[in-house]
Amino acid sequence: MMSVMRAADVLLGGGIIAYPTEGVFGLGCLPDDLVALERLLEIKKRDAAKGFILIASNVDQLDGWVYVSDKASIPSPDPLHPVTWIVRPGPKVHPIIRGEHAGLAIRITTNPVAAAICDAVESPIVSTSANLSGKTTARNRIILHRQFGARVDYIVPGDCGPASGASEIRDLTTGKVLRPR
Repeated sequence: MMSVMRAADVLLGGGIIAYPTEGVFGLGCLPDDLVALERLLEIKKRDAAKGFILIASNVDQLDGWVYVSDKASIPSPDPLHPVTWIVRPGPKVHPIIRGEHAGLAIRITTNPVAAAICDAVESPIVSTSANLSGKTTARNRIILHRQFGARVDYIVPGDCGPASGASEIRDLTTGKVLRPR
C-alpha cells in the first residue's frame, strides 16, 4: 500500500501525519522524535501537561515503552470497543509523552491503516485526536483536510473504524474507567 509507505517515510523523516484510527482521525509522529512531538503540541495548540497516547499494532512494538509486567497484562483488543490503557511507562518514554501523568496511555490499534503504519515503521506511533485543543475532532476527511491539510506533512487516505468514536480509557492495574466511550 503506497500510502502506508509514504506515511512511514514521513514519520521516519521527522514528520507529522494525520491518519484514521478506530473511531476518529488522529495526528501522530514517532514517539522518540522530540522535535516532532513539540511541533505536534504547537499544531494542536495542546497543553503539554495533557500528554499523548501511543498506539501499536501489537504488544511487542511496546518493548521499552511499557513496563515489562504491564506489557504482559495488556488484553487483546476488541475492534468494536477500543480501550486505551494507562500503564507504567518503560525507559524509552520521554516526559513530553506522559505530560503531567505518572502513567502512559497506550492502545493496540485494530484500524488496519493505523496498524499497517506501525508495522511499516516498526514502532508505536503517537496518537492524538485530529482537532485543535477544545474543538470537535475531525470525523470525516473533508474537515480533516480543511483543519490540517496545511499543518501536517501527510494525510493518510483511509477510513476510521470499526468503532464509532473515541476510545474508552482504563487503568490497567485497577480496571477503573477513566473516560467512558
